Amino acid sequence: MNASLIGKIEKAKRYAEEPKRVSFREFSVVFSGENDDHIVSFKSDEWNCSCDFFTGWKVCSHTMALERILLDMLPREAFSPHVTA
Repeated sequence: MNASLIGKIEKAKRYAEEPKRVSFREFSVVFSGENDDHIVSFKSDEWNCSCDFFTGWKVCSHTMALERILLDMLPREAFSPHVTA
């Protein structure tokens, strides 16, 4: 294997151990809920979810779960007051 590639693999392993190096600015995912799949997105420090609850509350179990999963990778502005860091 090429020495340059080996170096990149080792660097990738180090980076993967430091999730705070990554900061999401926007993304979209399919969240498999208990009753249905939902599209959850994050853009311009704002969440959106296709579930009915989010429409009225601007927060839901899907967005709060992703806040917890991505805790070290989201800007502070992304967090709802319902999720403790």
